[in-house]
Parts: sequence; structure tokens; C-alpha cells
Amino acid sequence: MDQTDFVIIGGGLIGLATARALVTKRPGAKIILIDKEDRPGRHQTGRNSGVIHAGVYYKPGSLKARLCRQGVAQTIRFCRQENIPFEQCGKMIVATDAAELGRLDELEKRARNNKLTLTRLDKAALKQAEPRISGISALKVAETGIVDYGQICHRLAERLGEAGVDIRLGERVTDIREYADAANVITSKSEIGCRTVIACAGLKSDRIAGMVGRAGDFRIIPFRGEYYRLSDTYKDVSRHLIYPVPDPAYPFLGVHLTRMIGGFVTVGPNAVLSLGYENYARNTPRLKDLSRIVSYPGFWKMIAANIRSGLHEMQGSLFKNIYLDRCRKYCPELKDTDLHPYPTGIRAQAVDRSGRMIEDFLIKETGKTVLICNAPSPAATSAFPIAEEITRRVMARL
Repeated sequence: MDQTDFVIIGGGLIGLATARALVTKRPGAKIILIDKEDRPGRHQTGRNSGVIHAGVYYKPGSLKARLCRQGVAQTIRFCRQENIPFEQCGKMIVATDAAELGRLDELEKRARNNKLTLTRLDKAALKQAEPRISGISALKVAETGIVDYGQICHRLAERLGEAGVDIRLGERVTDIREYADAANVITSKSEIGCRTVIACAGLKSDRIAGMVGRAGDFRIIPFRGEYYRLSDTYKDVSRHLIYPVPDPAYPFLGVHLTRMIGGFVTVGPNAVLSLGYENYARNTPRLKDLSRIVSYPGFWKMIAANIRSGLHEMQGSLFKNIYLDRCRKYCPELKDTDLHPYPTGIRAQAVDRSGRMIEDFLIKETGKTVLICNAPSPAATSAFPIAEEITRRVMARL
């Protein structure tokens, strides 16, 4: 049996950033990082929108709000150190009718409480700043940026390899056994003894938590985020990222225009229930996954509480013209032929037994394990401070 100090489960951005933080805090410690895929960042890290989120929407004082604000600065610092392209282009949250103005006012108050750099624009100022975007008012958030998180993930893996971290790919965790002074991680290829296990398993986080008896009060429900890429004639359609004012009747932010580091623009995502945990190509039912989803009592309570939202998102998924109409509210020149296929992402959303979508980051602990149970957006932006929070908890128990 292999012996090490720390085992990290999950080779996405949070797992890799945690390994980096441990290397910094405990030079010389032995670290094994395990991921079931053939390369790091295959799931949420490599399939998100590429936005460096500023922290507009999050409840002041929440873990999300605090770590997102720290994450902006730390992500940009890492990119500069490693010569990874990024752009702090800012974003506009655009109100397109009078009914949205009150909600935009509330967003502005929350963003100011989160200490963001804001500019409120009237219709004329919006048109001057963004000639191809329609709206009656907008809130400009200066801190928002864009980056390729896959590149950050790749560079982290390189640096960890140089630091002596043992990164094991294509290896699936099948069990964790905790003892008074150690833990054993059993995988598809080996058994590893360690002092502490850190689980950053994304879509599988509830299954890993279940191995140590900490998944009784939540379940990961997967949501597909479907995007389109705009025709290249729209690569300069906006100078900023363009977001709608979110409707409180729906739990997600709505379809937005996102400039990408690669020099093109995407629209999306929507948020529809995924019928499998890794249904990227088509949303066809995977019976084992679907059984796990529908057998959870909190799932049906979530559906009952969000039936209107679910139907709204499903319409946009099934009918391209409805998806297009939502984009045309703020970018009316778009046509059906301008929307081209783009890779889908899947969001790991924790839901409690009452059916409530857990909004904040959720970290649980046992005697020998630290579990990242819920890390939806802005987890990519917040990865470095999340890693520091995890490492602080690990150091406190040594």
C-alpha cells in the first residue's frame, strides 16, 4: 500500500489549487492527486463560460461573496505570473424594460455592499458605450473579466508536477476508510494510506461524501448549460460582457453574451435538468444516473418549487427560436443563422432534503476528510481562496 501525507480527489481547478496551497504551506509534504479522467479539468473547469466573476449577485458576508472578491485578484495575479492571457473587460447588466429597473436597483445595492466598482448608465450612455446593445439602463461592473480556465488548470498541473506532486490520472476512487490516526483511499488501481483526504470531486462530490457518511442531507443534481457560438461577424458585437437583469422567479442568471479569450463570442447558458451526470453530447437518459437523481426526496421538492423555471428553461432548450428571442431582447440584430453549436457544460448543484438549491459554497469535515460538497459558480473564479480555506482547515487539524 502506498503511503502519503495528503490525498486530493479531483483534478479540476479547486483540487489543483488546493495541492498548490498545500505545497506552499507544507514544503516537502507528500501529496497524491487522483482524477478518474485522462487529463485534469475535463468537467466543470474545462466547460464553463470563462468569466472571472466580480461578485455582484452574492449575499454580502457569504462565503461566495468573500471568496469571489479575493478570487478575482488571485486569479489575475496567477495569470500575470504565468503569462496566461486574460482581459478585465467589465460587464454590463442591461435592463430592457421598466419592469427590470427595480431589480437592477437592488442588484446595484448588493454590488455596492460587496465593494465593487460600479457605473450606472442611462439609455443614452448605454448606447454610447455599447452601440449594438439595446436597453433602457445598465449597471457596469468594472472588475469582471475573461480567461481560459483550462489554461490555468494545465499550468497548475505542470507546476505541481515540478514540485513533486504525484498526479494520478485514469484512476477512480471506490472507497474511503477512516481510522483513528489515518485514512485509506481505495481506487481502481491502488490503495493509499494518508493522514488527510481532501475531496474536490464536483459532480461526484455527494458520492465521495457518502463514502464517509456525510451525504445524508444533500444530493448533487446536474444541470446542463447549453451555449451557442456566434458567427465571426459578431466578434466585436460588444466591448463588455452583456448580461440580462436576472428574474427572481428563476434560480439562474439567464442567457448572456460572453466575449471569449479565443476572440469569439458565445451566448448562454440556459439551465436544464441533465438526465445524466456527464451528458455532454445529448441529454439522453442514463438509467443509473437518473435513478440516483429521482430517488432523492429533495429532487421532487425542488421540481415542485421550480416548475415555472424548469418549463422556461426547457422551452429554450427545445426551441432555438425561443433561445434566440431571449438574446434578442438586448441584441436585436441576431438571427437564427448566427447561432452555431458550442460545447455544453454541466453544473454540479447541491440540493438539500427540503428541495432548496444550496446557494453558498459548502464544505464538510470528518475526522480525516475535508469535503467540498457544493462549489457552483463562481467556484472557478474563487478557486485559489477556496484552496486557502481548505488548507487552513487541514492545517488546523495537524
